Amino acid sequence: MHLVVDGIIEKLQTGGGCSVYFSEILQRYIRDGYDLRYLDFLVDGSQLVKGSEKVIFDKYPSRQLERWRDVNCKSLTSDAIFHSTHYRLPVEKAQIVTTVHDFTYELYRKGPGQWMHTWQKNRAIRNSDLVLCVSNNTAKDLLKFCPISEDKIRVVHNGVSDTYHCLEDVSSSNEVVFIGARGGYKNFILAVKAVARVAELSLSIVGGGQLTETELKYLQTYLPGRHQWLGRLSDEQLNVVYNRAFCLLYPSSYEGFGIPVAEAMRAGCPVIAVNSSSIPEVAGDAGLLVKMAEVSLFSDALQQLLIERNRERLIKQGLLQAQKFSWENCYQETLKVYEELI
Repeated sequence: MHLVVDGIIEKLQTGGGCSVYFSEILQRYIRDGYDLRYLDFLVDGSQLVKGSEKVIFDKYPSRQLERWRDVNCKSLTSDAIFHSTHYRLPVEKAQIVTTVHDFTYELYRKGPGQWMHTWQKNRAIRNSDLVLCVSNNTAKDLLKFCPISEDKIRVVHNGVSDTYHCLEDVSSSNEVVFIGARGGYKNFILAVKAVARVAELSLSIVGGGQLTETELKYLQTYLPGRHQWLGRLSDEQLNVVYNRAFCLLYPSSYEGFGIPVAEAMRAGCPVIAVNSSSIPEVAGDAGLLVKMAEVSLFSDALQQLLIERNRERLIKQGLLQAQKFSWENCYQETLKVYEELI
């Protein structure tokens, strides 16, 4: 199998979900002894793929607007499988696989950035031999925003790091965890107001960058002395937080997959989320899902979890549900997609 991976994602983000996805798949691909040609655009070398005798690194100069360019990969042969980490196409003929994570740009962005992103994504999708979608919901959105033959679509769910698991001797806290970006459809302010209505609880905020003045104002108004920003955490640190937390409140209106939902369940942390997009697909019957993103519905759900038997039930169901998602399974299913093109 001759796999060529375009590593442009490393110029676009550091440690984001797309990077994690490709890192988890490619490290297993190398582990199993397959040859890999990796197109590296970083001056200091790839952080996503580590050196191995099975990996050939093709170094590329860091040019302006590189993300929008087709890839001139002279080492490509017509039987090669080309998989870009971010919606790019090869100049040369090859078998092309594209992974689609979500349609947040199409749903929530406007202006030139959205137009360019959508143009590039749609062009990659239409010129691909097979298209991987990380959830059935993303596959449905794909058919809505970029109609193609369903025969080209393969759904392969994301995985969850093995780092997340139940710990012994961790003291429980009253923390409601909010994780990730906080703008727009992520509904951070709704989470603040919902937690404020339940006096027994506090809010712990993970990642998402420094709190803005507006966010701090809301926190000081609604949750004085009942909030903390934990910053960016490692998987190991986040696992401890999930283990001690009261629950994860994940009020996002839209997700392509929703990895934090599966991570929390795997760590024995109950999940409250919105019954929309991919969330019911990931949470199954193990999440406390509300019909829409409203303060009163979130606060009612928090009140329900104060009843210990409800919380214990969700923890048990969550541990079972989370077993459905692993990076090993994601890799094995992705490998089957590659093998279809051999």
